[in-house]
Amino acid sequence: MNSISKFNNVLSDTMVMSKRVMSHAFRSMDTLITVIAMPLMFMIMFVYVFGGSIDTGSVDYINYVVPGITVMCIASGIAYTAARLNSDMTQGIIERFRSMPIAKSSILGGHVLTSLVFNAFSTIVIIVCAIVMGFRSDIGITGWLYIAGILLLFTLAMTWVAVMFGLLANSVEGASAFIYILMMLIFISPAFAPTDSMPKIVRIFAENQPMTPIIETVRALMMNEPVGNNALIAVLWCVGIIIAFYIGSMKIYKRKTS
Repeated sequence: MNSISKFNNVLSDTMVMSKRVMSHAFRSMDTLITVIAMPLMFMIMFVYVFGGSIDTGSVDYINYVVPGITVMCIASGIAYTAARLNSDMTQGIIERFRSMPIAKSSILGGHVLTSLVFNAFSTIVIIVCAIVMGFRSDIGITGWLYIAGILLLFTLAMTWVAVMFGLLANSVEGASAFIYILMMLIFISPAFAPTDSMPKIVRIFAENQPMTPIIETVRALMMNEPVGNNALIAVLWCVGIIIAFYIGSMKIYKRKTS
């Protein structure tokens, strides 16, 4: 079998595995709440409850906060990837798949692809909701493509983090516990308020952690402002996370399924 045929087989098996995960996810009310209801709740809460008390200068708060809410919802959504993968591991489902003539990598690939699809849909829900609530941006199609690219890269990075924790944990609850670390990083960042008012030590941490350049890049693109070095730093953070957690996840996966 040549390399093209092998690639086609892996791709076909990955699509089948992804379809399986999606069918389970669509039957789960928790997943639907995360994908649809949570973005709406975050938008309403931050814009209408907290927005009036946060000073963002000449920028409307809804325009300021949309990138942070988008990143936060992606971080929340990938927790279900860890939970679903851990459920497959602990319930012996992956052992059954290994006895079938399918590519081993397609099992993890199905979970990763499902995560990308669900989080892309969640992002669209956020943008549509934001537009209804008053969000406006004068960027063109190229700008939106850049935004889609950086968010897709961020989602892929966070998904591999979720995969690693899903493989390591002994229970579904433990698999999604890492989300609290991500949420802390998002809250200690310029996601919902400028860092100027933060204490010095907190501000230094906020300005030098991985979530900040990602949020600032998306915000600058949405506002049609210069991105500066944030885009490069954001891409480097995402690529570094993908490489590190992909290698770690594959080693753990091979060890647990050998």
